[in-house]
Amino acid sequence: MDLQLAGHKAIVCGASRGMGRAIAIQLAAEGVSVTLVARDADRLAQTAASITAMSGVPAQYVVADLTDDAARARVFEACPEPDILVNNGAGMPPGDFRAWDRACWLEALDMMMLAPIDMIRRAVDGMTARGFGRIVNLVSRSVKSPQAEMGLSNGARSGLVAFSSGLARQVVGKNVTINNVLPGIIDSDAQHAHVRELAHQTGRSYESLWQERAAANPAKRFGKAEEVAATVSFLCSVQAGFITAQSLLVDGGDYRGVF
Repeated sequence: MDLQLAGHKAIVCGASRGMGRAIAIQLAAEGVSVTLVARDADRLAQTAASITAMSGVPAQYVVADLTDDAARARVFEACPEPDILVNNGAGMPPGDFRAWDRACWLEALDMMMLAPIDMIRRAVDGMTARGFGRIVNLVSRSVKSPQAEMGLSNGARSGLVAFSSGLARQVVGKNVTINNVLPGIIDSDAQHAHVRELAHQTGRSYESLWQERAAANPAKRFGKAEEVAATVSFLCSVQAGFITAQSLLVDGGDYRGVF
């Protein structure tokens, strides 16, 4: 399927590794000019060079911590008129809510809710003026199936989803859609870090926890970053223009609810 994205411009956050990197590569393969954003300069440079060589479309990058307002401004100086915005970034580590003080909660909100909302604020009016825009928030299955140890993520990411759902209905008439992708267990750097932290907290081995999580999933495996990237790319497509305010699980069927 031709997603009809060639010639469009995208900002992809968290693009130096994992799912963000896979999304940037997939969009570039569709002919999108991508601006990669992350904090790791070396990884960003390597990813941008790989994408440019692979796609023939120059990829640029911005080294930025998106919790900083000035850093977000620099991203839009590099790509002032994005047609696509993919909000994606690391979350907070698992833990016990009794240990989380106000500073922990504010850090989580800055990282997983307020920074993505400001990225949307900077992008959405230009999209509506041009008559095309696709915004995808990469969040987590925890917004539908909360895990107690992921309380910081449950709260902050759910706030982003709720905000996005309200805004999506205001802008879809201008051919701008806003959707959320909810990955489950994906074989990524973030997942490995999460399991390592669980191993540290529980005293269990990393290997046993990793195997247990895979076996517990109906698909009997971890998902691939490329599978998430394909989902995001479709939601960015011309064909997906009637899909908005949705939260799509990519979790191998792990969520046990009907809706």
